[in-house]
Amino acid sequence: MKKLFKLLLLTILCSKLYAQDPHFSQFFSSPLTLNPAFTGKFDGAVRFSGNYRNQWPSINNAFITTTGSVDFHVGKKIIPNNDNWGVGAVFLSDNSAGGAVNYNYFSLSSAYHKGLDEDGFHQLSGGVQLTYANMYINTNVLNFEDQLHADGFSGTTNELLSGSNLSTNYLDLNAGLLYSGSTNDRNNFYGGVSVYHINKPTQKFSGSKDTSGGYSLNPRATIHAGTYFAVGPAATLHFSGIQTFQGGASETVIGGAIQFITNPEAETKQTSLYLGSWIRLKDAIIPYLGLEYNDVRLGITYDVNTSALKTASNGNGGIEISAMYIYRPSTDKPINCPKF
Repeated sequence: MKKLFKLLLLTILCSKLYAQDPHFSQFFSSPLTLNPAFTGKFDGAVRFSGNYRNQWPSINNAFITTTGSVDFHVGKKIIPNNDNWGVGAVFLSDNSAGGAVNYNYFSLSSAYHKGLDEDGFHQLSGGVQLTYANMYINTNVLNFEDQLHADGFSGTTNELLSGSNLSTNYLDLNAGLLYSGSTNDRNNFYGGVSVYHINKPTQKFSGSKDTSGGYSLNPRATIHAGTYFAVGPAATLHFSGIQTFQGGASETVIGGAIQFITNPEAETKQTSLYLGSWIRLKDAIIPYLGLEYNDVRLGITYDVNTSALKTASNGNGGIEISAMYIYRPSTDKPINCPKF
């Protein structure tokens, strides 16, 4: 069964069917893979983010995705006081089919946040991102249809050059726009759009006997929005959602969480607990638990599969863990920013 699954997955990746990009249920904790316009859009000097996702672990660890990013502000002495300019980098690694397929990319991002009012409470942001990507397929752990004989899988395949694995690399271009605004220090609202793979890079696998020109990677378009607002002296409601389109596939995720400040009397080093849930329509319910202490926020979700795949997954979806740290020198001016 494992070999059959790997074969099916390889067919999806290497045929003219179009697979979706790796994604996170906690999309709000991976800002640079959601929209390049989020680069530098935070309250502080430097932001570090990391995510780990194990999707459908009961199906041979189908997809394990890890990412890390850093972004920071630059040019404070040469831009207006109500503007911000951010640069950053992000690395993503995605392993599929029990490690048979490995996809990695490294991106450099930059975004400019233009203040629309004197204090910078309302900003319009534009960001761009340049990516180098590599995909490697270890054919030694895969079986092909022409290897199937009466006694099982044996011999060599005619699909590949002798002894070859498959690999490809390409350059990619992404961009996005974002609007965010606040009316006081306890609310924020935002909306944005991003497009990844604008240049439709071609994946041409070395080691394959395929003589075609390769396969174009479909652009991924995402519309996203969110808000937070106070509902008491020590409680805040957060809502967010995304709608993503890529090729013939689409994804809708909506939900929210409530934040409880456990020590509201403290002027510094406050501790917050987050409880909530998001829903990926027609696929999964995603309970969320978060803990924030001072400048560090940790989050954990678990996708409870509700789609037809639950038969194969035994109802198991995937665990996801996120971590974010923001360095905030006391000299930095406060910036009202999206949070979820």
